[in-house]
Amino acid sequence: MLSETRPKSRMSLFETENHLPYIHRDISWLSFNYRVLQEAMDPTVPLFERIKFLAIYSSNLDEFFRVRMANQRNLLRVGKKTKRELETSPKVVVKEIQRRVNHQQQEFSRILENQIIPELRKHGIYLVRRLELDDRQREFVENYFRDHMLPYVQPVLLVKNKIRPFLINRALYLAVQMRSKGEPYAPDEYAIVNIPSDHLPRFVKLPSPPGRHDVIFLDDIVRHSLSWMFPGYDILDTFSIKLTRDAELYIDDEYSGDLIQKIKESLAKRHVGPASRFVYDREMPAPLLSLLQEVFELEKYDILQEGRYHNNFDFFRFPDFGMAHLKYPPLETLPHPNLTQAKDIFRVVRQKDQILHTPFQSFESVIRFFEEAARDPKVTHIKLTQYRVARKSRILEALINAVKAGKQVSVFVEVKARFDEETNIEWGEKLEKAGVNVHYSFPGLKVHAKIGLIRRMEPKGPRLYAYLSTGNFHEETSKVYSDYGIFTADERLTTEAGRVFSFLETGKEPTQPFEHLLVGQFNLRSRLLELVDYEIEQAKKGKKARIVLKMNSMQDREMVERLYQASQAGVEVKLIVRGICCLAPGVSGISDNIHAISIVDRYLEHGRIFLFHHGGKELIYLSSADWMVRNLSFRVETAFPIYDNAIREEIKDYLDIQLSDNVKARILDHEMTNEYQRINGDIPIRSQMETYYYLKRKIEVELPEANL
Repeated sequence: MLSETRPKSRMSLFETENHLPYIHRDISWLSFNYRVLQEAMDPTVPLFERIKFLAIYSSNLDEFFRVRMANQRNLLRVGKKTKRELETSPKVVVKEIQRRVNHQQQEFSRILENQIIPELRKHGIYLVRRLELDDRQREFVENYFRDHMLPYVQPVLLVKNKIRPFLINRALYLAVQMRSKGEPYAPDEYAIVNIPSDHLPRFVKLPSPPGRHDVIFLDDIVRHSLSWMFPGYDILDTFSIKLTRDAELYIDDEYSGDLIQKIKESLAKRHVGPASRFVYDREMPAPLLSLLQEVFELEKYDILQEGRYHNNFDFFRFPDFGMAHLKYPPLETLPHPNLTQAKDIFRVVRQKDQILHTPFQSFESVIRFFEEAARDPKVTHIKLTQYRVARKSRILEALINAVKAGKQVSVFVEVKARFDEETNIEWGEKLEKAGVNVHYSFPGLKVHAKIGLIRRMEPKGPRLYAYLSTGNFHEETSKVYSDYGIFTADERLTTEAGRVFSFLETGKEPTQPFEHLLVGQFNLRSRLLELVDYEIEQAKKGKKARIVLKMNSMQDREMVERLYQASQAGVEVKLIVRGICCLAPGVSGISDNIHAISIVDRYLEHGRIFLFHHGGKELIYLSSADWMVRNLSFRVETAFPIYDNAIREEIKDYLDIQLSDNVKARILDHEMTNEYQRINGDIPIRSQMETYYYLKRKIEVELPEANL
């Protein structure tokens, strides 16, 4: 444990200030990303899906360095007094991050070279390097360079103490080692050349013999063409490099003035921010690395080794040559048994709450809910929160049409959703121009709740309908994110959803407390603590006590320590945590009664479920909130109770299926070993597939209700 080298007042990466086990969030996240990498090395995963997981791993890591590592590096630069006030030493954190990332990058290279590339060859697909080109391919490459690449490549000589070239954020470059022709004893000289993957495909198909598909990296076409760019030199070697820049916007949250304008200005600066990671080919000689550090003013914590190729998220676009059998077989999106064919969607929802589970069931029901509301002359008001949204959104287009039809439409746009700021600003401005009443971000808060509300005039007076969800109103991510949503006309829920919107629109706290919804900034944290405490009390009385939690991340120290108290009191705690899990399960005397798994599979697990036994009167919530400090303290979130008994049983079935997963579930523990969970003998239970077939069977049972 790293605590041996830290100051006595400083927590280690693996404990709380109370000396309880607590895994540093960034270290835990790296462990999660390793679970993604495990999918790439799993031979039971189809080949092109394994390649996609390499891309996901690389994309995740790139964002990690742009945000989290950039933050840690900033902490390295603060003064000694500030450092003493930090919970953990930034130096220790950064060194541990680098150690783990270096190990994972070596594993990445091993998977690519020793597993993926040989498997591709078995199917006639060859990643060809420049020295392996035959005459026809060499001619093709040279023509491709002249015809397509020449306008984009920019060779630059590197000279000490001269103006240094600017490295574009996340762009690819080759560092070139060369020597003047005819001068064998002349000193080596160096240059850099960009690889124009921002303009051209990263993977270029080559002319190939019958029965083969040859592909070359764009990088290697540049390597092949260097002699044309430096005609007076012998090219000795080349090494790939890339610089990632800090992507944080650093906007003063207690802002005055125009927040939108400040974000626009900050977005323009995002690509010129300070370095957060400089990666280089691990074969690079020390003198060249030293020169690059000097020329680009890099610190030792900026640099990390990688393999021959960077920006491996480009594997998302690796050509598949039509080989569908090397991918997961397509799963036909299931219709919702009661909503898809319903003649009157509002009547169906009015008679009974409806649950939707994407991506297994079609997101079309959500789109239809808002499109019908926009057309329905009985609908007077529509309200919606927007955190992340598709660039082409039928839902937001429906809201624009609703305004044209004379309805009152209100949308809260969170413009501080990282990496979606630009899209959200564009949609906000478009909605405003169409006449939608648009509200923007609060100081010091993000609005992360995913709720929609519709007011409809009916014979007995106005009625509210709501869609409450764990996921975004995003047509594209709904195809790959596993989320839950509830359509409801239950006044207990719709009335309080209306209070949430009143707060978002006016900034004034509701005069009435929330009794049903758990809402961030009001009762979310306190009520969750009360529910855990109730289970603790029940366990101390010798009664059954049980908590089941499914979420993306578990990081909040107060919640972690309260779950430790629950474990010590005898509460059975089951966790399903996809990503960060700072809680350490199974530690003797502290968390013996906590069992935790993480599921990484075909779809991204994004839904949150909170179940409390509550003395036999089980309470079940779906939520937009993870148990992180940011969600519980600095965001407007919602957790909504499930009152419909049939839906409650369905959600419990989902949890049981996931807890029984013995194919894609990894055990979470203090050592972060990521071992696969193996239970239930030899019967394979892959929870995502079991969930799909569970829902498919329900169609046959519930379809008669669809004609309501």
